[in-house]
Amino acid sequence: MSENLFQSVKLNQDITLQNRILMAPLTRCMADDNLVPTQAMADYYARRADAGLIISEATIIRPDGQGYPNTPGLFSPEQIQGWQKVTQAVHKKGGKIFAQLWHTGRVAHPHFYDGDKVIAPSAEKVDGTVPRMRDLTYITPTPASKEEIEQLVEDYAQAAANAIDAGFDGVEIHGANGYLIDQFLHVDSNKRTDEFGGTPENMARFPLQVIDAITHRIGANRTALRISPGAYFNMAGHQDDRGVFDYLLAELSERQLAYLHLGLFDDTMTFDYLDGNATDYVRKNYPHTLVGVGGYSAATGSDAIENNRFDLLAIGRPFIANPDYVEKVKTQQEVTPYSDDMLTSLV
Repeated sequence: MSENLFQSVKLNQDITLQNRILMAPLTRCMADDNLVPTQAMADYYARRADAGLIISEATIIRPDGQGYPNTPGLFSPEQIQGWQKVTQAVHKKGGKIFAQLWHTGRVAHPHFYDGDKVIAPSAEKVDGTVPRMRDLTYITPTPASKEEIEQLVEDYAQAAANAIDAGFDGVEIHGANGYLIDQFLHVDSNKRTDEFGGTPENMARFPLQVIDAITHRIGANRTALRISPGAYFNMAGHQDDRGVFDYLLAELSERQLAYLHLGLFDDTMTFDYLDGNATDYVRKNYPHTLVGVGGYSAATGSDAIENNRFDLLAIGRPFIANPDYVEKVKTQQEVTPYSDDMLTSLV
């Protein structure tokens, strides 16, 4: 049962994974008030080091990227030192860990950084309130200027370098789930008429600039990307999104990234403009290592790998409920069900 999950995988000449089970990024909001990772976080990740690769909770690249309370950063010396405790703890247990680099774009909130604006591709407001802080309503974003976009590219690259200094094995660029990079890739949130909007090439320009700046800084072998071709979270889909992702995937296919990761909560979702499932759409248009996610069990994920739908399986909430998830699956023990009550502490 699920034997293919326990095969080692050579991503490239720099990175070999001990198995095909990845711990998906899981926002826990447990950093301290200066967004510094704590000892409890180090212990939490170390307990899950049996995963082939841990992808850290989304980690903001600079203060104005914050959209949730107490999410860790990677822009101050104290934050880098905090993450060093985490990576050392994971490596001591024989694990590997990537940092997920994050800017929330139009779903950021000035409350967190004492600012006066939120930047995004366009002045397209998202409805609703900040998760875990329902008294904070989203504001209309300010379109990023060309100079601000250039600075964002530099800040992403610096955060990647900071991640390597913190001891991470690599980084996953968060280009999914309705956050900043994803906002450039969808018509719903990108109404620009300059070189960063209006056509697939223009809408993919900033994401590709970020990818190229990071790979130049830390190497393509240590750089991965998460994408959401199917808009579903803080975002509405549009028929023209298909052309953007057709172009983006063709460009990504020419870059030797460590892997490409789907951003999905539920992989049974279908999208008319993708002719069905987002995972199958990406698989048809991207020839390299693909990570599947979205409600899979070990058994269903193993079957999907066997059927060549993707190469690696990312598991989310079950890892919150089961620090020893990999061992339980390997020895066919019962997996503890997840419940939202588990979010109140790091176990």
